[in-house]
Amino acid sequence: MTIVPERTIPTREEIFAAHGGGKLGTALTAPLADARDLAVAYTPGVAEVSRAIAADPGLAARYTWTNRLVAVVSDGTAVLGLGDIGPRAALPVMEGKSALFKAFAGLDSIPLVLDTTDVDEIVETLVRLRPSFGAVNLEDVSAPRCFELERRLVEALDCPVMHDDQHGTAIVLLAALRGACAVQGRDLDGLRVVISGAGAAGVACARILLAAGVRDVVVLDSRGVLDAGRGGEKASLAAVTNPRGVTGGVAEALDGADVFVGLSSATVSEELLARMARDAIVFALSNPDPEIHPDVARRHAAIVATGRSDFPNQINNVLAFPGVFRGALDAGARRITEEMKLAAADAIFSVARDELSADAIVPSPFDPRVALAVSSAVAAAAPGAAVTP
Repeated sequence: MTIVPERTIPTREEIFAAHGGGKLGTALTAPLADARDLAVAYTPGVAEVSRAIAADPGLAARYTWTNRLVAVVSDGTAVLGLGDIGPRAALPVMEGKSALFKAFAGLDSIPLVLDTTDVDEIVETLVRLRPSFGAVNLEDVSAPRCFELERRLVEALDCPVMHDDQHGTAIVLLAALRGACAVQGRDLDGLRVVISGAGAAGVACARILLAAGVRDVVVLDSRGVLDAGRGGEKASLAAVTNPRGVTGGVAEALDGADVFVGLSSATVSEELLARMARDAIVFALSNPDPEIHPDVARRHAAIVATGRSDFPNQINNVLAFPGVFRGALDAGARRITEEMKLAAADAIFSVARDELSADAIVPSPFDPRVALAVSSAVAAAAPGAAVTP
């Protein structure tokens, strides 16, 4: 029997009480109960460790927390569905992200919100802070700057960097689509997929679906189906999508489509969904308000997913990013590659495989198998990995 999530909404009082004083703190891993402990953990004992690291910088991975510390970095320009609200207002979200790293992957994490939107300044800041962390999770950075920022940081830093709004979303989307196809007995390569939204998540989702073998992907922005005239990332994406040459807007794109993926704030009418193919799959992922209400979508689609926790089939990045970073750090990877992302999606799908249904195409974020499966798969897929999953 499928269990549908209970639709409970926390009160305003509950929310603010839970955030009082922030959601993070620090914990000791060495005792500090007496003078001897102080002499070991701080002066004079700590000088021995500092001397050793000065002589061999590689020892910092063993004797500091750097190798297990993720920096969650944002400039506050694209926070949730709130938009450009600035770094201070973004901090509660970054704290939450850090809390999820600890809860789901056992990784320490520190939120860093930067009072600049200049790509050069952000890159320079993180390059200078590099001795303090082992990986960078970019978060809530607006498009198209997010594409340049991620590329620049990958080039500048010798550690894993991932913009989760792009790639975490894409990984879980692919896992969910694999689950939906397994329920329906379909193959990815035969699907006609429409993606509404050509921002950070839309571009990454289109690219990972193509990499996984989907051959017919049509991407739209507010002006309609992408074409070469868009420029930048959109132009390069237009060059590898839309093999049937669809023109127009969402109505034309959805005509006979098998899959709709909503990654924009635009609404989609019931009449447009009715144009989709039989046994359609609808992923209405905008938060907090999906492009179309799930109950309405189910009138025309066999499988419906959202980004919300109060409906079945929540496509949530927490299924991916904790395990992805854990796996990359476990493997000592300097980059998070496309192969590692595909491995993460396959791992998420594998956890759900034996319990799949139309209302359960991905596992629960609280399934303890997920982060372990993802981290093992990512570590094994890392370049030069000697890690056995």
